[in-house]
Order: sequence, then C-alpha cells, then structure tokens
Amino acid sequence: MGQVGQGDRGEGQGPPSRLRWRVRRYGLLGGATILALACSGAVPTPPPAEPDRWRFLGAVTGAPAPPPNGPGAGEAGLVLGAPQRAQARTVADALAAYAKRLKGAEKRRIAAVKTWGLRRTPLRAPAPPADKPKLTSEPGHTTGKGLPPVIVQVPTDEKVVFLTIDDGAEKDPELLEMMRELDLPYTSFLSDYVARDDYDYFREAHRDGSAIQNHSINHREMPTLSYAEQREEICRQQDILEKEIGERPTLFRPPYGAYDRDTLRAAASCDVEAVPLWAEEAFPDRIDWGRGDHELHPGDIILTHFRGTDEWSGSMPDMIRRVLDTATSQGFALARLEDYV
Repeated sequence: MGQVGQGDRGEGQGPPSRLRWRVRRYGLLGGATILALACSGAVPTPPPAEPDRWRFLGAVTGAPAPPPNGPGAGEAGLVLGAPQRAQARTVADALAAYAKRLKGAEKRRIAAVKTWGLRRTPLRAPAPPADKPKLTSEPGHTTGKGLPPVIVQVPTDEKVVFLTIDDGAEKDPELLEMMRELDLPYTSFLSDYVARDDYDYFREAHRDGSAIQNHSINHREMPTLSYAEQREEICRQQDILEKEIGERPTLFRPPYGAYDRDTLRAAASCDVEAVPLWAEEAFPDRIDWGRGDHELHPGDIILTHFRGTDEWSGSMPDMIRRVLDTATSQGFALARLEDYV
C-alpha cells in the first residue's frame, strides 16, 4: 500500500484506513497467519507521538478502552465497539492456542530425538528469505539465455543445507514416520519407472511436507538421447507428477547428474526453473564429500536415494540419522529447498 494521506485519514474519522483494514482482516485469519503478520511487523507498534493510533491498536491487543468522557471521547473509530472487542479476543485466543500447539509439537519433536536414536536435537532452520536469492549456474556448468541455472549450492549465508532424495525405488514407511515426527524438510526427485507402483506413498510424503520434483521417466542418461527423447523423458514426467501429486514440478535433476544443452532446453520448455545437482551424497554408513575439507557449507545440496537394506548397509532411517548427526554437529539445520530456489 502507498503512504497514508489526508484522503486516507479523513477529518475526525479516526485511524488510517489501512489500520482499520488490518483489524477487520485479522478477525478472518488463523492464529498462525496472525502470528506471522505480527512478528513480521505488519501490525506496527506505534511511537508515543501517535496517541490516537496507540489507542486504536490498544483495542486490538485487548488493552482497556478509554472511558466515555476521557481522552479520545467523540473521536469516531478510536474506541472499538463490542463486536470489534469480541473479534480482538478471538485473535488473542487463536494466538494462545497456536502457541500451545507449537509448544506441544516441540515437546513431541524432542521426544522423537530419543525414539530415533539421534545424538542431539536437530537445529531449526531460520525463517526463509523474503526474496529468493538470484541463481546462476555454477562455474564450469552450461549457461545460456532462457536455460535454467545448474547449481550444487544455494547462495546463502545461513547455516542451512538441503536434503534431497532421488528416484523412489524404496518406499520405507519408517522414513515417512521419522521425517514427520522430527518435522524435517526434504525434497523428493522421482523417476516414474520406480515410483509408479505406489504413488500413494509419495502423496503421503507430500501431505507431510515433502516437495515432489522431477527425475525423469526412465532414469536414462540424458546426453545419450536426442532432444526429442530428452523432452519426452522430462516433460512427460512433469505431466505425470502434476496429475499424481497435484503440483507441477519446478525443479529437474538429471539422472547421474549428466546433462547437455539439449537437456536444459528441454527442461525449460516445460516449466523447469532450476537444475539442482549436489555437493555431498549420503549413505547409512558414510557421507561422500564433494570437497576436501569434509565440511558442510552454507546452502549445500545433499543427495541420497530411496534405498533399503538390500542395497545399503543400513536402512533409510539410518541414513537420515547419519545426515542429521553430521549436520547438527557442524551447526547446520535442514531447510526446505523450495523456499530458496
């Protein structure tokens, strides 16, 4: 909204219209949204030099209204009536209930740390940036006008990393349970040829908060295919995932990390906005590091796979435990890739 002028304030009409709108609006919002607005500064705390606005906001926060013959009497709109006061109480009750739910969720999360055998409670990621960082292809990767950027790391100074799980072959229910109980964000890059036998599993993961992205139909090495074949592999999977999950992917990871200019052209033609590769790969018994320092760096993308004990020396929860213990010990939190990309 623009600056408040005389037309907004009016003569003797009380507080600015944008503040009246906020009060009306908050009566319709849930506690989470109200709390987010309040914390973001959408409802400003007025300076002492603005007593009229202070009295108005006092009504919103539950402060007593001025007496009928006291300061503010006769100034229409400054003292809220019974419906508005009831609405303010509803807001306060919603905030209290939301805070109680948050406290309960955190207690359950701490209990889950013991259940899943973690060394420490995973760190919480900071709030995502208001504006996503500008992405450019990493040095050495293909770039060009209209081509999605190829990245192994998100540009950020925050100590966050991003967990991504590829293909969809293993559908371990304990993985969903663990990620749900620990409230962990991750991104699934699915290939249809192994995911198609149980998309219900990935719909459940998506309901729990996992983003679902594109890893091609048949997991073929893209540069060995023609442009038309690559487009079929990428774009048809876009359509399948949109139908199965209800959202069209914006990210594509080429199988084996192999791509050429045709891959990027094909991906761009069907709404892919970025091509995330990876900086580290996680297994139950180790992490393969992309750098010699064997350290996570802010914005690193971690790759792992939907695999089980038939191929690994451990389970998917074992792999998650390895990732979390490593990240937490180095002071990193898992964040949601789609909040940054």
